[in-house]
Amino acid sequence: MALELSRNIVIGQYIPGDTLVHRLDPRTKILCTTFLLVGMTFTRSLAVSLAYLFVVALLVLLARIPLDFVLRPFIRGLPYIGFFLILSILWQSWLQPTGVVIFEWGWMRVTSDALILALLSLSRLMSLLMLISLPMLTTKITQLTYGVELLLKPFARLGVPAHEIALIATIALRFVPILVEELERVIRAQASRGGEIGNLSWRRPAEIATAITPLVVPLFVNAFRRAEDMAIAMEARCYMGGGGRTRFLQLTARPIDYVATLFMFALVGGIWFYTVPLLSAILATLQAAI
Repeated sequence: MALELSRNIVIGQYIPGDTLVHRLDPRTKILCTTFLLVGMTFTRSLAVSLAYLFVVALLVLLARIPLDFVLRPFIRGLPYIGFFLILSILWQSWLQPTGVVIFEWGWMRVTSDALILALLSLSRLMSLLMLISLPMLTTKITQLTYGVELLLKPFARLGVPAHEIALIATIALRFVPILVEELERVIRAQASRGGEIGNLSWRRPAEIATAITPLVVPLFVNAFRRAEDMAIAMEARCYMGGGGRTRFLQLTARPIDYVATLFMFALVGGIWFYTVPLLSAILATLQAAI
């Protein structure tokens, strides 16, 4: 498990394709992602959360990206997630014993409200993982940088450094797979010298934490070295941020981009105002049947 870190990280990676999602303008993807992110973050309804999960999964399939690839970090961490969800259900059932008691044995109790809250957290986690990964999997890192910068450009009159923020965010995202590859290289080096890190299992989290702790120092040293090399390379190329910079890539919005943005905005509003009563009635019926 420890030698396959790069296979389980999807943030910062790009999958080439010629789908509708790939061809959309980066600004459109960022705006649609923001609409969905705001909608699913501020909802406390399981019905709405399931609707958002369905929409995000449909977008991933539309981009022709396998769901198991996007959810690979979630699947790998499912034992830990399940453990904390069970603790949350038991704790919530005793802390706020509201709803119908579904199961009770000794000191263990499971109520319907605690179960719904756990399902809400699970669906929200899956939606956020797929939603955050989708723009990076379908857009090149340079295009994302230009998209973020152009979206923040109107705020430059208020003193917001749009270019610097876009550059910092892009470099941070790009460094995620690089740091993972660096950590994997250090782990392989230790395993080749007789270390036990390559033979550990998720069933022994304490041993994994003990074995990974000595890897933090070389990981950060290599990260600082890479950051210094990148800074020297930017200075050698006379990089200057701020206004007046020209761009090799010019972003041009097409009619499909405006349609997609308006459609996503209307979809989020429709889920809020029309889907809630229907799905809430269905969930209430199932809860009453249980």
